[in-house]
Amino acid sequence: MKGTAWVLAAGIVLTVQPAPPAAASGERWFADVTEAAGVAVPHTNRSFENPYADIMAGYTALGAAAAVADFDGDGFEDLFVTDSAQGSRNRLFRNNGDFTFTDVAAAAGVAAGNDAANASADALWLDYDGDGRPDLFVVRFGRNQLFHNEGPDAAGNVRFREVTRQAGLDRYANSITAVAFDYDRDGRVDLFVGDYFQPVNLFKPDTPRFFPESFETANNGGGLTVWKNLGGGTFRDTTKEAGFALSGWTLDLGHADADLDGDDDLYVACDFGTDRFFVNNGDGTFRDATKEAIGIDTKKGMNAEWGDYDNDGWLDVFVTNITDEYMREGNFLWRNNGPGPDGKVTFSDVSRETGTHDTGWGWGGKFFDYDNDGWLDLYVVNGWVSAGPQSYVPDVFEMIVRPGVDLADARSWPPMGKKSLSGYQKKRLFHNQGGGLFKDEAARHGLDATRDGRGIAVADFDNDGRLDLFVANANNLPFLYRNQSPASARWAGFLLEGRDGNREAIGAVVKVTAGGRTQLRFVDGGNGFAAQSSRRLHVGLGTAERIDKLEVLWPSGRRQVLENLPAGRYVRLVEGDSK
Repeated sequence: MKGTAWVLAAGIVLTVQPAPPAAASGERWFADVTEAAGVAVPHTNRSFENPYADIMAGYTALGAAAAVADFDGDGFEDLFVTDSAQGSRNRLFRNNGDFTFTDVAAAAGVAAGNDAANASADALWLDYDGDGRPDLFVVRFGRNQLFHNEGPDAAGNVRFREVTRQAGLDRYANSITAVAFDYDRDGRVDLFVGDYFQPVNLFKPDTPRFFPESFETANNGGGLTVWKNLGGGTFRDTTKEAGFALSGWTLDLGHADADLDGDDDLYVACDFGTDRFFVNNGDGTFRDATKEAIGIDTKKGMNAEWGDYDNDGWLDVFVTNITDEYMREGNFLWRNNGPGPDGKVTFSDVSRETGTHDTGWGWGGKFFDYDNDGWLDLYVVNGWVSAGPQSYVPDVFEMIVRPGVDLADARSWPPMGKKSLSGYQKKRLFHNQGGGLFKDEAARHGLDATRDGRGIAVADFDNDGRLDLFVANANNLPFLYRNQSPASARWAGFLLEGRDGNREAIGAVVKVTAGGRTQLRFVDGGNGFAAQSSRRLHVGLGTAERIDKLEVLWPSGRRQVLENLPAGRYVRLVEGDSK
């Protein structure tokens, strides 16, 4: 039973389950429903069988990821969740519509992703052929996978077909992240894939020199690859043509139209060295604007999340780094200053002023309005390796101070064994106090768990207008948190459909004016470390009963304006439609 069907504007039909009882204002607003929902399946780290296995076991504690999409088109958001251990299965959790899920990965053909030569690290839904059905890209240490959504079979069950080789994507690369957007505005979404290690065989390396050469300036990583969508189901490597020649240790990619000129720019979060910011020139190439826009840093960027946290009409960037007793780097909250007189965008780090500077050993961080008050809040997960009572830190320091140590040589690194490194750290839920300051409310709402978090997927899994959270944890069970905040605040949601090949409208910008405030949202193609959140756009309206004005800036350049829309529903917006 999937509740009551709502027929919404522009023809969309969404089936909604009656909302759970709202929590009182002083109670916890998130309930841990992981077990009851049927998603209590642990992630398992990869174990290695090579001469450097004792060192790599802790160093590669990655791969816990999740990606959201309505893969079967029933109006409910589903979840793809990765595992990393050899022989383990990835999961495709189909939403049953009653806040329970059923794993259909094996039947759908997307379960197998972890064998002797490959380990799953991330996942991304994208409609690369514009047929209206989300396809699946699985990011792996080894060779990535592309699965085409074939639609339902005779029994009504959706099947996928692997098309990696036919698509031209069958290349060895130790990838860790991916986003999709139409960088050259030809109507087809392209793939940007971030690679952590160089393309060495991590499972059977023929050299010990595949670790970072420096803690601050390492340039011997995998960089990134740009795959241009050629249409017809094929891609071509256009990395150099597009203006990218990187060899950093990429951990995350985040795209957005930073200067609102109609094409998406790119933030590259890099471990062991400076992050990079690239401006889209609008002609299929990018310009490295790092120095002028954010400056050169020596930190450990791990997350690239865009959102207009201060409602000033410009998209800002949140980047996690490391803050612990031995490494006081701190996060970046890059406030977008907008274009200057010369037309160039610059950013100012306001993490200290806003209270978002210190989140421990940070990983995923996502903007979302959890109380529908009209201000984007921020959830951050952290923790590297939680194990035994002994700390790995003294071992690392002993290595660093040795004269002539070669950090790139895996044999230089001490084995971690059962020791912990920045483990058992509490997660942070930063409530936006009105655009200038955030207050940590994680403990109050039951979101301060100490498992080693990696990816955060945000979605309204029960279509009740309150955003829920799925948290992937390394080598541990995940969390599925159901939002039960008081239902007094109003909201609106939008599912955009483009007219051209970019059917998912990736890159579209929406401006919502209600109650005397204008908010900006955009359709992103997978931003945030180790996770992809819902493609639906969600806006908290506070006490406003209606939307006065809705403006959509489509990737094609078309501008569309709607007025006087009701709150409390999801609306399907089709490019060019006036209804």
